[in-house]
Amino acid sequence: MTSEIVTPKELQKMDPVFGQLSFDNHEQVVFCNDKDTGLKAIIGIHNTVLGPALGGTRMWKYANEWEALNDVLRLSRGMTYKSAISGLNLGGGKAVIIGDAKTDKTPELIKKFGEYVHSLSGRYITAEDVGTTTPDMDMIREITPYVTGISESKGGSGNPSPVTAYGVYMGMKAAAKYQFGSDNLDGKNILVQGIGHVGETLVGLLIAEGAKVQIADINENRLQEVSTKYGASIFTGADLYSATVDIYAPCALGATINDDTVYKIQAKVIAGAANNQLANEQVHGKILQERGICYAPDFLINAGGIINVYGEIVGYGKEEAKRRTENIYDTTLEIFREAELQKITTHQAALSIAEKRIALRKKENANRL
Repeated sequence: MTSEIVTPKELQKMDPVFGQLSFDNHEQVVFCNDKDTGLKAIIGIHNTVLGPALGGTRMWKYANEWEALNDVLRLSRGMTYKSAISGLNLGGGKAVIIGDAKTDKTPELIKKFGEYVHSLSGRYITAEDVGTTTPDMDMIREITPYVTGISESKGGSGNPSPVTAYGVYMGMKAAAKYQFGSDNLDGKNILVQGIGHVGETLVGLLIAEGAKVQIADINENRLQEVSTKYGASIFTGADLYSATVDIYAPCALGATINDDTVYKIQAKVIAGAANNQLANEQVHGKILQERGICYAPDFLINAGGIINVYGEIVGYGKEEAKRRTENIYDTTLEIFREAELQKITTHQAALSIAEKRIALRKKENANRL
């Protein structure tokens, strides 16, 4: 009996979901298509052991459907561990809508998407993400109760971005404490890549503490706007990954730490809001460790947003959301110490804690049967 090596492309032809390299025992993947509104969306439910799968809906102009599927699989998996390590009784899910949010998004499309969310009967609860907004969530709320991050005027917690940024700030300060001996960011050179809602709020927090902040983004108008508003410098170098800075904060899309960049990075700390920052969690996490770069696991420090919207489900307010988000500081330090003790990467340490909580709950659920 002989075996042949099957390439990822061949796997995709054989099996569109299970053959994906990002598929990680996902419980359910839902493909949504509506000709009348132009909706093409994918909902990924990774794990519901701890509770219903909660995660935002991203609208993005993907190059192709494979790219969209890969993104929703990686993102939904990350949400499982984000909720688990934050102590929330939530599972991991995510949704992507294929299209340009600036030109393709219509109220009809958003509401139709809400119908698909509702059809899952609460197994998946949506929220905003890149390309979607609080008003979008308000429209979805007209269709289904399985949505969070709705307007405060409608009884929701509003835009989760400020709380997400605050959690990243807490994680960054913890990383600075571990790497530099002090969590004081005054005078530290910090490069923030991506200045959307979360990135901009983070810039404001860093500038207020006295950090020397450089910003990078593909949107030139946003660069000028944020630079003028906060006094941040616009990065003008040829390669931002090679920039001589103390801290690199990736706050745009994921996988910026990859084969092309991992050896270029000069920063001693990586702490940002982007999901799935490591293109290859094991390989690139290990290289960062070997190079003495302190990496704050993304699914830990960017959990402020889900902590905030979770309040809509269990009934706590903004002050409690902020208190819980501040705990990211202590958890981040705990992860660093555990990684050092076990001689593993910080990503592995964070993943281990999250997986242990899920395994324990799974055992408890089985014992109840």
